[in-house]
Amino acid sequence: MKSPKIAGTSPIKVELEKGKRYAWCTCGESTNQPFCDGKHKPAGEYSPLVFVAEESKTVHLCTCKQTKNPGFCDGAHKSL
Repeated sequence: MKSPKIAGTSPIKVELEKGKRYAWCTCGESTNQPFCDGKHKPAGEYSPLVFVAEESKTVHLCTCKQTKNPGFCDGAHKSL
């Protein structure tokens, strides 16, 4: 499997809603960052990280795709 595309070098601030389902882009190809828009399907190498928000809160979602905490920014973009 190839490495994901670096879609950005800073996280995107998102307001999560409790109980809502989200699909975080893992391939970096989505034009709807940080969320999946299905661009991974032709290559067949990636699937989005699907999660349901446990609570309503503000988070910073990763766009560099190098995070060790998938979906959420851990500062990995600072070393790119």
